[in-house]
Amino acid sequence: MVAWRLAELPSGTRARVAGYNSPSRAYLRRLLAMGMIPGAEFTVVRRAPLGDPVEIMLLGFRLSLRADEAASVLIEEVRG
Repeated sequence: MVAWRLAELPSGTRARVAGYNSPSRAYLRRLLAMGMIPGAEFTVVRRAPLGDPVEIMLLGFRLSLRADEAASVLIEEVRG
């Protein structure tokens, strides 16, 4: 399994949550409540011109994460 950070992905990439890079406990609870559980698949919809925030499509809704928040989410790319 190769893991990258969500903040590094270009628009249009399909990926799956692989884990977290030591976010605070409160932030981790918030990510889990929004559906960012390990194994959840999402698509990077778009990025702001300067890369912050990044918008993803997850479980049928759009979610925007700041670059520093997205950097704490480890992902693996979904092929096909």
